Amino acid sequence: MVTVIGVKFRHQCKCYYFDPRGEELRRGDSVIVETAQGVEFAQVVIPNTEIEEEKVVGELRPILRIADEDDFDQLKLNRKNEQDAIRICRQRIAEHGLAMKLIRSEYAFDRSKLTFFFTADGRVDFRELVKDLAGIFRTRIELRQVGVRDETRLLGGIGICGRELCCATWLNDFVPVSIKMAKEQNLSLNSAKISGICGRLMCCLKNEEDTYEYLNSKLPSVNQYVRTIDGNSGIVASVDVLRQKVSVVLNSEKDDDKEIREYAADELKFGSGRRREEENGPEDAGESENASKEKRQAAEENREKPRKQGNNRPQRSQEKNRGNEGGEENGQNQNRRKGSGGERRFDKKNKQNRQKEPKNDTP
Repeated sequence: MVTVIGVKFRHQCKCYYFDPRGEELRRGDSVIVETAQGVEFAQVVIPNTEIEEEKVVGELRPILRIADEDDFDQLKLNRKNEQDAIRICRQRIAEHGLAMKLIRSEYAFDRSKLTFFFTADGRVDFRELVKDLAGIFRTRIELRQVGVRDETRLLGGIGICGRELCCATWLNDFVPVSIKMAKEQNLSLNSAKISGICGRLMCCLKNEEDTYEYLNSKLPSVNQYVRTIDGNSGIVASVDVLRQKVSVVLNSEKDDDKEIREYAADELKFGSGRRREEENGPEDAGESENASKEKRQAAEENREKPRKQGNNRPQRSQEKNRGNEGGEENGQNQNRRKGSGGERRFDKKNKQNRQKEPKNDTP
């Protein structure tokens, strides 16, 4: 076991562990720590606690000190200078004619590095821009290109739910989100309703995906035949996933007179998988084990029939080959006939030409 504290940095939701060096820290305290990017200002989110050494990823670095008044003054000065850096950088971008959108700038706590975040459609050659900025600010310059999701996380905002964006408050990493999740939750596929501020699918679709998958597994699909607990049968008209209720159109002798009743999911019997009316009838719902065994036996018999028929295939193939050979011989004979006919015609023409030639009379 090792004693650690958890801290978070600016605009980051992920928690990092550091060695408190014997200091008793509480949630909300500010500390100065050293990272791979340099000296940074961080806030404590997890007070002194003991965890297993296996949970610590990489080297456990100690904190430098607890933040004092001078550190807070330095932090305010850095935030003020960042606004000026954005204004100057935008001017230089316009002068160089670069197709890039500047989002924000961040100073390292010790002012050893100045980072600019931007978005662009493709690759941007900003080497000349870096030289100009380095000459102005007299520090190390880093330009970092990010995507639309990271842009939204850095800028922050309010979602359509009325709360702050998840990516800017508590979401550690971006998880893959697909349109299948929206279909599973029976949401509208209108892109304006299921997309976030960034223009991508909302990250919160993943939050309830596991719950909906479990609930949907206990429900029949729409247009599937089911049998009810009271002995009736019908077709599923609609399902309520959260209430676990199913609306069934009951079968009746008169097509004009149909009744719709609502049943709980455990009051219905239906086959597993998504089935259609054309493929299965009312007898398929809740079929017995004997019926399923009979179907398996019939399927095995159908599989054996093609095997028995397959033994006669070589003979048929041999007959076809013989027929092909005979056809080739017939074709050769026909070609010979055609050729002989052509020779005969040529001989006739020669005879006619010979007859037309004038005869030389001898004196």
